[in-house]
Amino acid sequence: MSLPKTLAEDVSRNLVMVARLIDEDPEQAYAYSRIALRLASRVAAVREAAGFAAYATQRYSEALAEFRAAKRMTGSVELWPVMADCERGLGRPERAMAMAGESEVQKLDKAGQVEMRLVAAGARRDMGQLDAAIVTLQSPELASSAVHPWTARLRYAYADALLAAGREDEAREWFGKALEADKDGSTDASDRLAELDGVEFVDALGDDEDEDDTVVVPAAAADADKGEDEKNGTDEDTGKGDAADSAADGTGAGDGNDTPRA
Repeated sequence: MSLPKTLAEDVSRNLVMVARLIDEDPEQAYAYSRIALRLASRVAAVREAAGFAAYATQRYSEALAEFRAAKRMTGSVELWPVMADCERGLGRPERAMAMAGESEVQKLDKAGQVEMRLVAAGARRDMGQLDAAIVTLQSPELASSAVHPWTARLRYAYADALLAAGREDEAREWFGKALEADKDGSTDASDRLAELDGVEFVDALGDDEDEDDTVVVPAAAADADKGEDEKNGTDEDTGKGDAADSAADGTGAGDGNDTPRA
């Protein structure tokens, strides 16, 4: 509203493109954000959008500078968790932990406090403090049966930390709980569960087929079939045996990142 009409329209168009592209083409989103920034660098919304575009392309130093500028302009603390996560991205988890103890955290709403907890747990893991990361995630929000937009990611992060600690049975339980809460597919909890259960997705048609049909087989069965093919001497020209060779591992991101990386 502070800009002349024509300039405001130009800036708005670029911000719309940032929002549309940031997930599917973050580099292009970043390019649009730079245009908006050149046009209206004194607008807080532009600095924030530029920060998220830089964050999405792992330009963490640049993102942190933009978030700090937006915070100065608005006085809001809502960007505090993602600012702390930028410190993680810059290889400074101890600074992220320090931010987790600052008074700004108490001013965050519930969603922001959960994000800060995710970032703090990620920082603990960065520093090799796996048990501390698990304890950090243990909270009333984790124990609650209520489902919020952040519930799936919180449960997923907890499951992933448990798995990293070798607590596989507990991890399977919490990946299942994450999947129950994940209505919009924000995590790959289903893939992680399949991996834990020894399930692989195998191309049933071979590399020469145009269609992308797959079948699901237990990993042990896939290995057995592959071994039998090797025993019998599979002819490479027939295309047989391609199913086991094309198995995908089904793994996903280790710490669930949406905003922030943790």
